[in-house]
Amino acid sequence: MNHQAIEILLVEDSMEDAELTIRALRKNNLANNLLHLEDGEEALDFLFNTDSVAPRLILLDLKMPKVDGMEVLRRLKSDPVRRIIPVVVMTSSKEERDIVEAHHLGVNAYVVKPVDFDQFVRAVTETGLFWMVLNQTPASKGHE
Repeated sequence: MNHQAIEILLVEDSMEDAELTIRALRKNNLANNLLHLEDGEEALDFLFNTDSVAPRLILLDLKMPKVDGMEVLRRLKSDPVRRIIPVVVMTSSKEERDIVEAHHLGVNAYVVKPVDFDQFVRAVTETGLFWMVLNQTPASKGHE
């Protein structure tokens, strides 16, 4: 896959959740330029590679091996170039401290993954439609 064309970066260690997310986005034609990475270390390598163009949206799990989602979020939002990339945390954690910390670090949205399949698909679909179709970012408007 051409890294120049990545629109959505999905960082998720659960293959089941990743497949459901991709299927929901594909159903709405939002997954054409999606890259799935399985841990935070891979995500940081990709995002801080000078050859990579920033994705329009990052869907980020929190509880992952190697480097967790909070550290990925911390690194992204402390970087002057990458902090404008919208990051939506999609996690099973309803822990108040995770929600507070993610917002303190600058997350754009925090979505708790529903256990129910239909609700999960709806949550992913609505998230994808908002961030990829409705929301305007500097990258989607172009730089003038």
